Amino acid sequence: MRQRRPGPLLRRLLQAPALLYDWHAGWLLGRRFLRLTHVGRVTGRRYRTMLEVVGENRAQDEVIVVAGLGRSAQWYRNIRAREPVEVAIAGERFAPIHRELPLSEAQAVLAGYEQRHRYLAPVIHRVLSWLVGWHYDGTESSRHRLVSELPLIGLRPASRVNTPQRNRDRHLREAP
Repeated sequence: MRQRRPGPLLRRLLQAPALLYDWHAGWLLGRRFLRLTHVGRVTGRRYRTMLEVVGENRAQDEVIVVAGLGRSAQWYRNIRAREPVEVAIAGERFAPIHRELPLSEAQAVLAGYEQRHRYLAPVIHRVLSWLVGWHYDGTESSRHRLVSELPLIGLRPASRVNTPQRNRDRHLREAP
């Protein structure tokens, strides 16, 4: 996969939605974008990254984003090292846990995104082609190749997740 990074002008334009969250007006973006706060795996410094929401799993209270720069994206590498600190989406903020979607689920989410935005499909295909460095045409085979190079990540509130580990930890805290 060829690495494509946005230039300084495009990077500035892409950072504009973050200002809305800084001004407590992230609700203007609806649920189309989110701001992910994560901690650098080497520096320990907090970073904020704006990401487009490509899907939602309302039953799991999960929003799904794509690592547009692939597995070398700094935010992706950081959340693999430690859980993100916060997700801000619309007027909601929560401490998340994350998961990488399996290929079949990622393909279905991406297909749904393309279907919902079918009038923008030529633009979406061009942007995705630019990111991966090969011609993405929206077929099943190219979608499979794309999601294997650009992972889709699900983010959901940690407080609403009930895992055996969390139950065990809660039981230990509540013990006299």
